[in-house]
Amino acid sequence: MTLHQTNLCASSSYSIYLHLMILLFLIYLLRLQPTITTAAPTNETDRFALLKFKESVPQDPYNILSSWNDSMHFCNWLGVKYGRRHQRVTVLDLQGHKLRGTLSPYISNLSFLRSIILQNNSFYGEIPQEIGHLFRLQQLYLNNNTLEGEIPSSLSNCSNLWFLNLWRNKLKGKIPTGLGSLMKLKLLRLSVNNLVGGIPPSLGNLSSLTKFAATYNNLVGNIPDAIGMFPSSLYNVSSLQIFLVSSNQLKGTLPANIGQNLPNLQIFYLSDNEFSGPIPTSICNATQLQKISLSQNMFLGPVPTNLGNLPNLLFLRLTNNYLGKSLHFLTLLTNCSRLQTLDLGANQFDGVLPNSVSNLSNELIELDFEYNEISGTLPGSLMNLVNLIALGLNDNHITGVIPTTFGKLEKMQVLVLKGNRLSGEIPASMGNLTHLFEIYLDDNRLEGTIPPSIVNCQNLQLLGISQNNLNGSIPLQLIGTSLLPLANANLSHNSFTGKLPFEVGNLKNINQMDISNNNLSGEIPTSIGNCLILEYLYLQGNSFSGAIPSSMASLKGLRLLDVSQNNLSGPIPEGLQKLLFLEKLNLSFNNFEGEVPIEGVFKNISVVSLIGNTKLCGGIPKLKLPKCPINVMKPRKSIGFKLAIVIISIVQIFLFFSSFLVWMKNSKKKSPSMVSTMDLLPNVSYKELYQATSGFSPSNLIGSGSFGSVYKGLIHPEERSVAVKVLNLQQKGASKSFMVECNVLRNIRHRNLVKILTCCSSMDYNGNQFKALVFEFMTNGSLDFWLHQRLDNENQSGNLSLLQRLNVAIDVASAIDYLHNHSMQPVIHCDLKPSNVLLDNDMVAHVSDFGLARLLPITNDSSGKQTSTIGIKGSIGYIALEYGMGGEASIEADVYSYGILLLEMFLGKRPTNDMFKDGFNLHNFAKMALPERLAQILQQQ
Repeated sequence: MTLHQTNLCASSSYSIYLHLMILLFLIYLLRLQPTITTAAPTNETDRFALLKFKESVPQDPYNILSSWNDSMHFCNWLGVKYGRRHQRVTVLDLQGHKLRGTLSPYISNLSFLRSIILQNNSFYGEIPQEIGHLFRLQQLYLNNNTLEGEIPSSLSNCSNLWFLNLWRNKLKGKIPTGLGSLMKLKLLRLSVNNLVGGIPPSLGNLSSLTKFAATYNNLVGNIPDAIGMFPSSLYNVSSLQIFLVSSNQLKGTLPANIGQNLPNLQIFYLSDNEFSGPIPTSICNATQLQKISLSQNMFLGPVPTNLGNLPNLLFLRLTNNYLGKSLHFLTLLTNCSRLQTLDLGANQFDGVLPNSVSNLSNELIELDFEYNEISGTLPGSLMNLVNLIALGLNDNHITGVIPTTFGKLEKMQVLVLKGNRLSGEIPASMGNLTHLFEIYLDDNRLEGTIPPSIVNCQNLQLLGISQNNLNGSIPLQLIGTSLLPLANANLSHNSFTGKLPFEVGNLKNINQMDISNNNLSGEIPTSIGNCLILEYLYLQGNSFSGAIPSSMASLKGLRLLDVSQNNLSGPIPEGLQKLLFLEKLNLSFNNFEGEVPIEGVFKNISVVSLIGNTKLCGGIPKLKLPKCPINVMKPRKSIGFKLAIVIISIVQIFLFFSSFLVWMKNSKKKSPSMVSTMDLLPNVSYKELYQATSGFSPSNLIGSGSFGSVYKGLIHPEERSVAVKVLNLQQKGASKSFMVECNVLRNIRHRNLVKILTCCSSMDYNGNQFKALVFEFMTNGSLDFWLHQRLDNENQSGNLSLLQRLNVAIDVASAIDYLHNHSMQPVIHCDLKPSNVLLDNDMVAHVSDFGLARLLPITNDSSGKQTSTIGIKGSIGYIALEYGMGGEASIEADVYSYGILLLEMFLGKRPTNDMFKDGFNLHNFAKMALPERLAQILQQQ
């Protein structure tokens, strides 16, 4: 065999050997394949990571994570979704379950995750840096938690991220520069945190970004050039649609070409920062702009005249800048046919208001020029703006008269013309504004009398006509009727004469009344004591005579009383020292005499003024008044004596209730005959309520009842906490309950009633009918929680003291007394129980939930019918059977319920109808058990 042949043979053997080895390797792989396929569905890495996540969440009130156990495969655990191809976890969705804990770093082992949705919970601590290992992640929603620390810089590794929402947490530090490398990012929401520093220029690289929001932080510096300021060839963010950076400390100027670089911009909010310079005319190149807010900055120069080229403009707010001076741009704004809000207040506009303002959009609801230098007269043609709800022209230099044509603005709710040079009379046509809620004509040169037609403004709550030349007597049409729900009336610094009418007591809703510095005389009417929710009363600078009526001691919520510079005489009523909320009392320059009280407000000389009354004596030593001729020392009562008085008093109250029930059972029952209709209120939209409650999240649910649920919400931009009662319209009677509650609440106002802020009657996102009421939020929850919380949660503490229980009892009694005897139309609550008594931050009680309430007729006609019937009137245990099962609502029903509520407060036991089937046994039960229970409460204090 030759050498060549030998080599060929060797080469052939090597080739066969190589092929044999490859074949054996392939067989080995094929044998392994079934094992890999079988193992994938039970991937232990994902299961272990999820269990570690569960370990870091100690509080799970809804037991959402209880399904995370070995009884089922982890891919079927609640909130977990997996991909069928790899059998790996792809989605972790646990939003809105009130989970409280930290974010486990083991979450990074879920390497196939595409979505993390943990919003609307109570996660705290830092966002783990390990989250940056999730390179497949597309959505990260951690908004509305309490997360702290800095935004992880490792997020820059999540190159597939589309949506990053960290809104409403407690994050601090700077915005990571690396976020500018997330080229697929469409939404970046960082609002309502504690972020500092500037906006990284690298964010200009985000060519897919459509929404950027960083409002309510502590950001400083300039808006970076990269965002819409450099050529698009370098930084292309032309996709940006929503840009929100309000309420920071950003500064700098807007570039001249901002409109060209952001052609798709729809919402542009820069308000409450430190921006300066002119508003670029190029902004109108962004033809899709709908909302612009540049208020509370330092912008200067003219407003671009080409804003009229924005066909979709709905909202333009430029208030609190240095813009001006010409108003010529208003003429071109008439092209914006969809414009609803135009706010140009607190700038430097001057000259005459052009007639073209009357040709603005028919959809305009708010027009504001306050705090400018505008002169001339008011155009009567403003009547063309038929949908106008709010008009502000205050604090300018406007002259002439108020046009009578203003009476045609029938939807007007807020009219502010104060601080001008208007003259003439208040036109009688103002009575046509039946939806008017606020009117301010103060600090002008108006003369004549108040037109009697004002009585037609039956929604009027705030009236300001001070510092004018008005004269004559204060008309009975203003204060002598219960038709006006006036809450604040300022008639000061005019020339009104005559007496303050006795009918002033009809102002059941008045909270602040100022009639100071007029020429009023006569005595202060004793009926003033009927104004039970009055807090601020200014009577100084008149010629009132006689004594301060003792009925003022009935004004339990009074905070300020000024009767100085009058001709009042007699002793200081002792009842004034019992007004617990009185913060300032001015009795100076009158003719008061006798002993000065020493309790209550009289203990603090810094808030009481007595100068100019030479016949006063006594008082606390710091007043340095002469001693009174007779000083009878009152013996101090022992604790035992006080306890006996309290016990006897409360027992007598119960005896009175039961006796009253006997009398009422034998009396002729009344039934209401009047049905009110709901008047226009300043509404909110479904969208606003949806956002305020984080989509009506279960984490914001604070209560539920037979007709709906109550959610805690946060209304922007004031960040005001509210309670939103959403009606379940599928429940029979819910819609009627909504109307009943609106009808009742629209005309009542008392410090011990829950305050309604607004309402919503609209459609939800699914096209279903939606109705809700928005109330002031009560921070301390319901009385029921305070009475029985230990039964529900042993870790809670907060027993009510005896004094607190008595105060709550008085508060509820005041509210019921107001509803029965002092409201514009008598109201029967029909569902008085501890869960419907809410406590504010100061533990003041407020009666709520008027869904079952009844309106009684104003007349004494006993033939009237009930307004409506909604099932059983009242709750089991709190209403006598004869009142609840289809019986007509009447005063004795509320009285009975109040008696049961008192027993529950002082005896500590939830009632049932079995306990009190016979109302006549009510006082016997109280008489037997109450003294022992009161002694028990006192021992616990």
